[in-house]
Amino acid sequence: QLVESGGGLVQPGGSLRLSCAASGFTLDYFAMGWFRQAPGKERESVAGISWNGGNTWLADSVKGRFTISRDNAKNTLYLQMNSLKPEDTAVYYCAANLDLSTMRNVRSWGQGTQVTVSS
Repeated sequence: QLVESGGGLVQPGGSLRLSCAASGFTLDYFAMGWFRQAPGKERESVAGISWNGGNTWLADSVKGRFTISRDNAKNTLYLQMNSLKPEDTAVYYCAANLDLSTMRNVRSWGQGTQVTVSS
């Protein structure tokens, strides 16, 4: 099970840190990622990270503002989001065991956490 936390309402320019904690299985050997889905839009990939954190990928829309990281000892994935914009508003989903090169073939999903960027 993957459980996201850290979402909420933030003003434009603000920051949030999302966390994704795994229970029932270890994340050590899995590539992981974050996806988001805004109302009326398809789910899109935001960031991905290899099993050991050595490789990361960020969508062009979030480069320079978001950082993905993981702590395998804590079995947790993170997404640091800075300089948030209204267009970042979406439900953010944690994903485990995916193909990092394509950000597809996700085997496990979290339930999602709402991020709203508004003044």
